[in-house]
Amino acid sequence: MFALKTAPARTFRHKAEAIAKPVTRWSIGHAIPRVALRAAARRGDLQGRLSVEASGGADLTGLFDEIRSHGAIATTRVGHVTTRHSACKEILGSDAFKTVRFVPDNPLLNRLVAWSSSGLIHPIEPPSLLASEPPDHTRYRKLVTRVFTARAVEQLRERTQAITDELLDGLDPTSPVDLIEQYCGLLPVTVISQILGVPPEERDKVLALGGAAAPSLDLGLPWRTFRTVEATLAEFDSWLTVHLEKLRANPGDNLLSKLIAAREDGVGLTERELKATAGLVLAAGFETTVNLLGNGIALLTRHPDELAKLRADPDLWSNAVDEVLRYDPPVLLTGRLAAKDTEIGGTPIARGAIVSTVLAGANRDPEIFDDPAAFDVARANARDHVSFGAGRHYCLGASLARMEGEIGLRSIFERFPDLRLLGGGRRRETRILRGFETLPAALI
Repeated sequence: MFALKTAPARTFRHKAEAIAKPVTRWSIGHAIPRVALRAAARRGDLQGRLSVEASGGADLTGLFDEIRSHGAIATTRVGHVTTRHSACKEILGSDAFKTVRFVPDNPLLNRLVAWSSSGLIHPIEPPSLLASEPPDHTRYRKLVTRVFTARAVEQLRERTQAITDELLDGLDPTSPVDLIEQYCGLLPVTVISQILGVPPEERDKVLALGGAAAPSLDLGLPWRTFRTVEATLAEFDSWLTVHLEKLRANPGDNLLSKLIAAREDGVGLTERELKATAGLVLAAGFETTVNLLGNGIALLTRHPDELAKLRADPDLWSNAVDEVLRYDPPVLLTGRLAAKDTEIGGTPIARGAIVSTVLAGANRDPEIFDDPAAFDVARANARDHVSFGAGRHYCLGASLARMEGEIGLRSIFERFPDLRLLGGGRRRETRILRGFETLPAALI
C-alpha cells in the first residue's frame, strides 16, 4: 500500500524536475545574464553596451577605443573588461585566472547549477579543454596535442583542397547563392567528418548536428535555441557512443581513432574526455571556421585593392587569413575568473571577479598594430592577433583553422574572380560569436 501511494509522488517529482532543471539551466546560463547586461547597457555600462551592441552586429571600433581609454582594465558594475592587447595576453596566460562561464561565483547559484545539470557533454563545460584547469587540463591537453599536431593537420591539406573543389563544383554560377549555407558551412563540417572518422553515409547527420550545436558556445540564447542545442547535444552523445565503439573495434586513419589509442604512462582519455574532445571539435571547429570564411569573403569583396594584392602575390594568402582573424575575428571575447586577489596593469582584481578579455578589441590596439582600423593583407605583424586566445587555453585547432581559411578563401576567389555580394547579407545576433548568418552572392 505504501509503495502504491508513493509511486505517483515520485513520478510527479521526476516530471517536475524534468521541467524545472532545463528552465534553471537556461535562466542561470542565459536569461539572467542577458537581462542583466541589457539593464547595464541602458545605464551606459561598458560591458552591457558591448554585449547589446555586439548582438546587433554593430561596428564596435569606437567602443573598443572607449574601453581602452580607461587603461589596462576598465572596471564596471558588471565586472572588469579590457581591450588592451598586453592585458589580454597577461590574463589569458596567468595562473591567477581560470576559465568561467558567465555565472557569478555565488554559492546559491553554484548549488542550483549542480542540481540542474543535464549530465550532457558540453563544449564549454568540464571536461572540455575549454573549461578544464590544471592538473587535469595538463594531462588532457598533452594527450590531445600529441594527436592534433601541425603535421597531422598538414596531412589534411590535400583532402581539404579536394573537399573545397567538390563544393565549388556544386555551386551554380548562373544563380545567386547563400555562401554561408552552400559553402562556408559545408567546408568545415566535411573536414570535421574526416577528423572524427565519420562514414560518408552519416555525414549529413553530422552536418545537421554541427549547425545545431554551434550556438552552445554563445551567451544569452533564447529559450527555443537553448532547447534545440540541448536536444542536439543529447543526440550527438548517443551517436558518439556508438561511433566510438565502432572505431575501437575498427580503427581508421583519422585523428579520433588515434586519440582513442593515445596513452601517457599507460593511461588514455576517459570516455567523457573523448566525447568532450569530439564535441569541441564539432561545435568550435564548425562555427568559428564558418565565421572565418564568411567574414573573409565579405572583407575581400569590400576591399578590392587588397584582393588585387593577393592575385598579384598568392604567397600572401596565409598572411591574409591572419589579417581577417585580426580585423573581424570569429569570437568577440572570452571570460576569466580571478582565482585569487591579483592585479593587472595596476588595477586590483579581487578573487571571484570576472574579467572579459575582448579579443577583437585587443586586435585593434594601436600600441601593437599600426593604423589598426585598416584592413591590410600584407600587414607585417598580422599574426600577432589574439583571436585564438593565449596561454594554456590557446586554440587547439589554430593550425586547422588557418589551413581551412587559406584554402577556402583562395579557392573561391580563384574559381569565381568576379564574385560580388548581393543585398540581404545578415550578421548573426550573437554576443560572443561574430559572423554572418546569410551572405547572398552572385558568382559571375
